[in-house]
Amino acid sequence: MSRPISTLLLAAALAATGLAHALNPTTPQGGLPSATDFSAQILPERDGVVSWKTLAQVEPVKKGNRIVPEFAKPILALDQKDQRVQGFMIPLDMGDKQKRFLISAVPPHCSFCLPAGPEAVVEIVAKTPVHYTLDPIVVSGRFAVLKDDPNGVLYRLTDAAQVDVAKLAPTAPPSLVRKPAP
Repeated sequence: MSRPISTLLLAAALAATGLAHALNPTTPQGGLPSATDFSAQILPERDGVVSWKTLAQVEPVKKGNRIVPEFAKPILALDQKDQRVQGFMIPLDMGDKQKRFLISAVPPHCSFCLPAGPEAVVEIVAKTPVHYTLDPIVVSGRFAVLKDDPNGVLYRLTDAAQVDVAKLAPTAPPSLVRKPAP
């Protein structure tokens, strides 16, 4: 059975708040760089692909007794339109083909942790299952800005399909560069 997305997002929020160092002393004292900053080092922006910098333009605001996301105008302009996103696949189900998964701005480093906060993750619902890969991919579909998702997801791409393999930046850490199989 799949782990609820809300559990994954909570783990990411803890990591992003600096509690990561308390829970894991190998985390740098100043904390990890933001997913958006780190992503810019490993995945160059591409024409026709929504930028992670754009998706990061969301702030939590208090409305009544709730905290809700407040999206910048560039994000709201993407809502209910066909868009492309690039990133690293995080499977939500068992198997080498995924119909529902997450795309993250940064690669996962632990199978039990979400590597980024909710602003750096897009839930993908594919038309047909997509082969699981460790390489970054580009996915196209109908983009939705979720203003009140009970799982804490901010973005969803439906009716999606993989359209390309994303290219790593020359500044990407060598550990992300995979050698072709012989």
